[in-house]
Amino acid sequence: MNSKLIPILFVFVSHFAQAQIPNTLTAADKVYGLSKFWQEVNYNFIYLNRVDRKAWDSLYRAYIPLVQETKNDYAYFRAMERFCAFLKDGHTNVWYPKNVQDKVMNTMFGDYRLFIKNIEGRAIITHVNVSKKDEIAIGSEVIEVNGLATKDYVNQFVKPYISSSTDYVLDDLAIGQLLQGLEGETFSIKLKTPKGEVKTLTLMHKLTTEMETFPARQEFALLEFKWLENQIAYVALNSFDDTKINKDFEAKLSELYKAKGLIIDLRKNGGGNTGVGTDILKYLTTDTVLQRAKYQTREHLPSFKAWGIQVTPKDTVNNDWQTRCYLYNHDQKYYTFPYEPDTIHLKDKRIVVPTTVLIGHNTASAAEDFLISADNQAHFTKIGENSFGSTGQPFKFDLVGGGIARICTKKDTYPDGREFVGFGVKPDIRVVESVADYLANRDRTVEKAVEVLKGKMK
Repeated sequence: MNSKLIPILFVFVSHFAQAQIPNTLTAADKVYGLSKFWQEVNYNFIYLNRVDRKAWDSLYRAYIPLVQETKNDYAYFRAMERFCAFLKDGHTNVWYPKNVQDKVMNTMFGDYRLFIKNIEGRAIITHVNVSKKDEIAIGSEVIEVNGLATKDYVNQFVKPYISSSTDYVLDDLAIGQLLQGLEGETFSIKLKTPKGEVKTLTLMHKLTTEMETFPARQEFALLEFKWLENQIAYVALNSFDDTKINKDFEAKLSELYKAKGLIIDLRKNGGGNTGVGTDILKYLTTDTVLQRAKYQTREHLPSFKAWGIQVTPKDTVNNDWQTRCYLYNHDQKYYTFPYEPDTIHLKDKRIVVPTTVLIGHNTASAAEDFLISADNQAHFTKIGENSFGSTGQPFKFDLVGGGIARICTKKDTYPDGREFVGFGVKPDIRVVESVADYLANRDRTVEKAVEVLKGKMK
């Protein structure tokens, strides 16, 4: 652990002067909240075996005095975010209490509103409020923030507070939150336009009353359906968080039965309930049994942990009892859930035609479980970028001051044990969006899907 990093955190927070954030927590409250999170991680976090335990414990001890010195609730929960980010897990997070969250802004700067996205590893402005569309060209890159090159600013002041299972999602989230801060906080930024001109802007977080953006930001339905060329049906499944999508899908069956090729778009699907996705997938296969992810969680038996205190690795050789004691003592004993593939009881006609599944960095959690269940479908081709790379069953609990935390308690793998958490589900054909594609409103992933389907439909 770099001891020089921690003081930087609190010097930076202490200059968020203009925001009126109260200091409602006592020093004891702050230590209790930190300790509560540390305790629950040690007891419940499924990926504790991936954590450097000495560094984790050392970090906890270092944060005890530091959280006590935080000047307000925002600074305290920022510290908690950074503490959590050490674990590098997309289903393990700390969230602000409402009184703090209401003061945190990301896109609003009074007269300006800016939306920033990671495209080709660059911080690209994708939308502005309509009145600024002639001043700030869409496709402009933020090349400098507060006197630092954007990459350096991100590495110092944004990434350390974000918990992510994969580096590429960390990059996406960090650039999306590049200018996040408190109401009243000021940023000086430099932009490079698509024509190569460099502009400087000074922005201060303040409520923007002009909500209309250029280009207009799209509202996405749970399910989107349209016909493409050659009787190719396009279906976007944008969330598995609402069972309504199952009814919406079934309402389109009469149309989908006419399809000679099918595109299933999961690029905006951040997950929800695995069963919701399974209820759709069953229409897209001839199988009567549908594979699913294999699950593990940690197991605790305190007496075995006590018995294992003096057990060494050599004591475990050909000794099941000593092995159990050793594993419990080292927090490495796992319970594997019985594996029971889903039996499909479906009388309706299936839609089994050449199918492409579009995936990307935002394809997460239950949407990744959908991909695991569909992995053995020979008529499926995955196109796009690696998925989010994080799923599991979070344990959610309250923190002091109205904050909330969650910790991932379940490990999901492919049925054969292959891991995807921390790596993402890989596409069969990789397609990456470019700035030129975005400016041209060109979706090359869909184009590639149509090309692949045409080849398979011959």
